[in-house]
Amino acid sequence: MITTCTGSRYPHRRRDDVGAPLPCVLLSAVGVGDVSKRILLGRKLRSSQLGETLLPKKVALPVFASDALSSVAYAPDEVFIMLSMAGVTAYAFSWKIGIAVALVMLTVVASYRQNVHAYPSGGGDYEVATVNLGSTAGVTVGSALLVDYVLTVAVSISSGVQNAASAIGFLSGHEAVVAAVLVLVLMALNLRGVRESGTLFAIPTYGFMAGIIGMALYGLLLGLTGDLPDVESAKLTIVPQPGYEDELTTIGLIVLLARAFSSGCAALTGVEAISNGVPAFRKPKSRNAATTLLLLGTIAITMLLSIIVLARNMGLKYVDPHDIDRLRNADGSHVAKGYDQHTVIAQLAKAIFSDFPPGFYFVIAMTGIILVLAANTAFNGFPVLASILARDGFAPRALGSRGDRLAYSNGIVFLAVMAIILIFAFNAETTRLIQLYIVGVFVSFNLSQLGMIRHWTRNLKSEKNPAVRRRMYRSRAINAFGLGMTAVVFVIVLVTKFLAGAWIAIVAMVVFFLIMRGIRRHYDNVADELAADEEDRIMPTRVHSIVLISKLNKPALRALAFAKATRPNVLEAVYVSIDPADTNRLLEDWDERRLEVPLKVLHSPYRELVRPIVEYATEIRKANPRGVVAVYIPEYVVGRWWEQVLHNQTALRLKGRLLFTPGVMVTSVPYQLRSSQIARERDLRDEFRVRPGDLRRGDVDRRDARR
Repeated sequence: MITTCTGSRYPHRRRDDVGAPLPCVLLSAVGVGDVSKRILLGRKLRSSQLGETLLPKKVALPVFASDALSSVAYAPDEVFIMLSMAGVTAYAFSWKIGIAVALVMLTVVASYRQNVHAYPSGGGDYEVATVNLGSTAGVTVGSALLVDYVLTVAVSISSGVQNAASAIGFLSGHEAVVAAVLVLVLMALNLRGVRESGTLFAIPTYGFMAGIIGMALYGLLLGLTGDLPDVESAKLTIVPQPGYEDELTTIGLIVLLARAFSSGCAALTGVEAISNGVPAFRKPKSRNAATTLLLLGTIAITMLLSIIVLARNMGLKYVDPHDIDRLRNADGSHVAKGYDQHTVIAQLAKAIFSDFPPGFYFVIAMTGIILVLAANTAFNGFPVLASILARDGFAPRALGSRGDRLAYSNGIVFLAVMAIILIFAFNAETTRLIQLYIVGVFVSFNLSQLGMIRHWTRNLKSEKNPAVRRRMYRSRAINAFGLGMTAVVFVIVLVTKFLAGAWIAIVAMVVFFLIMRGIRRHYDNVADELAADEEDRIMPTRVHSIVLISKLNKPALRALAFAKATRPNVLEAVYVSIDPADTNRLLEDWDERRLEVPLKVLHSPYRELVRPIVEYATEIRKANPRGVVAVYIPEYVVGRWWEQVLHNQTALRLKGRLLFTPGVMVTSVPYQLRSSQIARERDLRDEFRVRPGDLRRGDVDRRDARR
């Protein structure tokens, strides 16, 4: 149907000489590809609607804190696995390790609250390190965080699938495939935009918090009344690993506790994501981000300590899933073949809610969902960080582009692909993946705290207000204490996890570092080459124009007319002769029309089309090095994808060759076939179609709606 495009929705619409809007074509039919994309991603958003995607604190908490909150679902498991190496007696240290992890988390949260106030632009650790420590430190932090975000997705999704497989039998053996599918689902949800994905994830995140805290409170009540039950593994015992059978020496005990502590520090991952996502918060951004950080720390510590204390008091026995044979019955016999060792949370929930099955299923369901959705933190942090790296020239510029829904679509897709590769490489086994984990995040923790100390020291030199100086001294003391804590933890993590798999993460960081420096070097070299100087103001001595002819038809005549309008010094048509009959026919038509442009025939005995033209243009350029050779190529414009396959292939190859020829300029002269009208109508339809809600928002007036 034909209609007139008017109203506030079309302020940019071209008008005729008397000011009336020119007609546009609207097509009632909708392309299959457009419909699929609209269903998957939703309606396109204008750049001016970016403010509508900002998050309130109640939505920002599940968006940015789901990773750190969900770590309480597997961090206690790792603590008990490490302590089990020395047998059940080592479990007496579990609550002390929990307190040590909680102390580090409080320190990191307090430190990052200073970060979000000082650097609210969203660069996070990368910006802090770059501004205060230099480009090398910034790229180091960037590479560490990129690796950690990829691992966050792989570990979280794999852990969620492993939990689900223990309850849903048919998933067993297909964990990697299921995990990859879930990554793709999360990718699609995040391509719809931060706000929409946050709203979708808020309910299960709050449900997980309610389930764990509710379970802890009910367990506390049962403990106070003396009715706290034992978990299913309480009657079992654990055989120490070789080397731990005898009483531990002081050094041996320290090493064991250090390994358990480093595994428990997995609970700290995700804290830094809020500092990278400050721009996504509603105003006042810094204050809202700092408040969300405090809520995150308080809730995560409460849940972590509750699970560890409950597990210790309920007699939990938990070993590495690959060492099930170390679990023994009370009489010393091996547990039954194929014994299914449920996760720590599953055992606690089953015992505490033994008389209330819905409570057990709610906790298990929310835990499995939050472990999958924890990857959403990385899907929000990675694209933002990648866009900042792209802005600074350390990543491909495509990662800095926003998609239809104002999300950094290319970064989201890249993260999903990398995570899927990692999941298949490690077969979605959390125990293997987690050994690579948290090394990168502690690299960024340390460099960030060191950068903040320098930030406060530099500002103190110029600040004269006593009240402000006191706040700066306090902030610097917090960051200094945070640096000391995170440095100690980093050394412990590096020493205890290096041979267990952390070296892979370190190698990945080095690779990312070298790639980013190489990208920056490339962009710098390109910028130097493209920088204008005085020589670029010199006009070419002459322009030799060539119009490529295959037949004397409308596209060829249009290309000749356009080339003639540019008034070159020399203009000629060029034809590559392959068949003598076709050549004679063209020469006859040329003479018949009495065209003023000379026709040059290039004979090609080997039936090549591209090589003779490239060689001819090169010879012209050699004859006049300061001149320019302009090659005009007639091209068909078609509207269907399969028509493109049938046309323009020679032109495409020719342009590809000529682009690498110095002094040769290539110009495509389009000729629109009737089928191209389909593509034009489709573009106009997408741009001007009245959508639901446009009238209410004032994007189109009522006359347009009636039309």
